[in-house]
Amino acid sequence: MSEGRSLTLRKKPPPKEKDRNAPSDTADLVKRRYSTRYNQLPDFSNLDAPPLPLPLPSGGSLGTALKRSSRAGSPKRPSRESGAHLIKVDQDALTDANLQHERYITELLANASAQDIQDYQSSLRRIKTRTSAQLQQSVYQNRTQLIKISKEAEKLKSEMQVLRGLMADLTRALQTTVANLESMWNIQLQSLWKTVEKSQKFLPAIPGRHVIMENGAWIELDSATWKPKRPVHLVLLNDHVLIASRKRKRLDPNAPQSGPAPTKLVAEECFSLPDIDIVDMSNATNAMPSTPSEEKTLQSAFTIRSGGRSLTYRHEKRDPVAKATFLQTFRKAVEDLRKASKIDTKKTSAQTDSLNYFASRDPASAHNADILSSLSSSTASKVPDILIDVDGKQQNFRWVEAQIDELDIDIALQRFDEAVAKVEKLRQLAGTSLKSNSLAQELIRVKVDKRAAQLANILCRDLVDTPSFMEATKRTISYLARLGAEDRARQAYLGARTDALTNRARQCLFEGDLHKYIFSISYAYFIMIRNTVLIYQASFNPATMSAVVKWAKDHLEHFNELLQRQLSTVDRDGNTWRECMDLVWEHERAVLGSEGLDFGAAARHPPSRQKH
Repeated sequence: MSEGRSLTLRKKPPPKEKDRNAPSDTADLVKRRYSTRYNQLPDFSNLDAPPLPLPLPSGGSLGTALKRSSRAGSPKRPSRESGAHLIKVDQDALTDANLQHERYITELLANASAQDIQDYQSSLRRIKTRTSAQLQQSVYQNRTQLIKISKEAEKLKSEMQVLRGLMADLTRALQTTVANLESMWNIQLQSLWKTVEKSQKFLPAIPGRHVIMENGAWIELDSATWKPKRPVHLVLLNDHVLIASRKRKRLDPNAPQSGPAPTKLVAEECFSLPDIDIVDMSNATNAMPSTPSEEKTLQSAFTIRSGGRSLTYRHEKRDPVAKATFLQTFRKAVEDLRKASKIDTKKTSAQTDSLNYFASRDPASAHNADILSSLSSSTASKVPDILIDVDGKQQNFRWVEAQIDELDIDIALQRFDEAVAKVEKLRQLAGTSLKSNSLAQELIRVKVDKRAAQLANILCRDLVDTPSFMEATKRTISYLARLGAEDRARQAYLGARTDALTNRARQCLFEGDLHKYIFSISYAYFIMIRNTVLIYQASFNPATMSAVVKWAKDHLEHFNELLQRQLSTVDRDGNTWRECMDLVWEHERAVLGSEGLDFGAAARHPPSRQKH
């Protein structure tokens, strides 16, 4: 190089190799990134620590309400705006019976921070405490109310017992009063019969008849001249007016007489209250007194009109007050009698209509001449009160009609248990509760017997259809026995078994093999007879076993005839005849021997066999 300087070219040293294990900036950043903790969960083990105070919201709404999903059974995750740190507790969601708790918590706290979770836990604790306090208070209130209600119930129970005792005392007092009143009325009637001659002919003793008023200070007047005719004695009863006159008694002419002649009362007239009309003569327009004396007489007089007769009476002392008292008492007695007659008429009409309806709605009783004649006669007379004692309660005929309708429904639907029970109940009621009323008893009997016959026909058809089933046959025969149709059940069962045995025997065809045919026909007969005897023994009364024994004997004789006819061409001394008979005896011993039946008439000259 020129100018005194020399340039020296040095060779650049090769770059040093970096240590792979040496720390670098990137590795340091990655290490710090992995060592950072996010959403560190708090320790829930310390449950006794007091809750932390809630942070103040920095702005914005605290959160929207949680919405429950109707399909999944858990609410959707609530949306939260920025700055909101509080998750509200949805009490409606927590009280849902279909809430899925794990899914609900997972969705609700998926993006929550540790502070949010702790706040939510604190809210749950407060709600739990408040709910527990409310529950305890509710239990206390319910217990207090229950104690109060129990005390009121005990008090009411004691009051009811006292009231029951008072009602019993009142009932006994009323019964005693009625009995005493009836006794007093009988004494009054007997006294009237003794006092007034021939009064018993007009007024016989009937329940409720009694004397209301009796006065002898009356005089009968001539309707034309208003002059006195004779003194009379008026007796007002609750249903009649009796008029008696005074007559002298017959005296012994030989006996000494002193004082006035004795008199007696003799009944002359007796009128029924509804058949008469009493007119006050002081207000009568046709009574025109000509003198002041007649006018004063008519002031205390009245006229009794019955049909075409008119009888006028005045008070002995011309007392208008006595006449007014008698007329007032008479009108009150007529009104009471009218009310009582109206009540009796309504009651009798209702009972008769019920009987007529109950009889006419069923052809079985509508065409019964005896029942119709009894109804016709009972319409004119007093129909007794028809009440039936059912389990301690008094029921009328409408209740019986309802029971009959329910029985028809049970028969139509083939509910045999209920139908048979109703037939037994109605028959028992007709036999025990209606002994005093033959008409009602006959009505119920006719209707129930008709339904029982219909039910028995249905049961007999079922028995004919299923005679080979033990339980079904026992059940059907028990129903028929309770209905009183055991004879029909026996005939139907044995007839059905006869048809079944005949059909089974016809299925055994002779195709050339005599041994096979004898085997089949004997087995069929013996099995059918044995099963029939077993079912009959389990279903019917043991006292009627002779019927099934006779049935089995008849069919065994028929089998004997069939066997004799089939073996008529076979030599008795041959092996074929002996082999066939051995098959018969073997089946007889195996099938019938255990039931005590012996097949001794199978052949006239059977082969040698062992008795069993």
